[in-house]
Amino acid sequence: MRFLAIIPSRYASTRFPGKPLQLINGKPMLQHVFERVKESGLFERAVVATDDMRIEKAVENFGGDVIMTSLHHQSGTGRCAEAAEKIGGNFEVIINVQGDEPFIEHTQLKMLCRCFLDNTVKIATLIKKIEKQEELFDSNVVKCVTDISGKALYFSRSPIPFLRDKPQKEWVYSTDYFKHIGIYGYRIKELLHLVKLPPNRLEQAESLEQLRWLSSGFTIHTALTEIETVAIDTPEDLLKIR
Repeated sequence: MRFLAIIPSRYASTRFPGKPLQLINGKPMLQHVFERVKESGLFERAVVATDDMRIEKAVENFGGDVIMTSLHHQSGTGRCAEAAEKIGGNFEVIINVQGDEPFIEHTQLKMLCRCFLDNTVKIATLIKKIEKQEELFDSNVVKCVTDISGKALYFSRSPIPFLRDKPQKEWVYSTDYFKHIGIYGYRIKELLHLVKLPPNRLEQAESLEQLRWLSSGFTIHTALTEIETVAIDTPEDLLKIR
């Protein structure tokens, strides 16, 4: 099976402008992501997809592979789809690695790729059990509930499920909660279909593009990782990891 890794990256983040180029141990955050993806050995090619010349130059400076895409994409998925079409090469599965996951692990990438050994899996992502109270109530940490087979039922910025008969301080210890790890895999046909779907009210309410897919009848398979990663959404997150 042929895997292509694409790292969508934009400079003009609403919450954290210039985030991909912030330095961690002397390297741009984006470089950490790219190197971890390349070093995994899982992909025939790894590419950064961006709309910004500053990011393009930074990737070229550290010897990475970069492709320029449209300014008009509203999500990383759209940027991945454009990049995949430009690259061609008959890749079967596209892995979308978020540029704000500088600590993504080889085993997590491998776990996601292995999901596609099942021919029925068209879209896959990772989840991890939430262990900390502050994560459960942090709207930047996206929560996921699944059915008994691991298919996603819903994603939310709110804690789900709601425990009606427990005080909130006990929720994290009273049932299993899972957070979404920001990495996706798609078969190429599904990816090109997803980007043609119109926005819907659930996606707009939560600002989560995967709700558009679920609402349109697509199935998202999840794999459970036990590895803790640190996604960097805000300047405060960066200060913590530094």
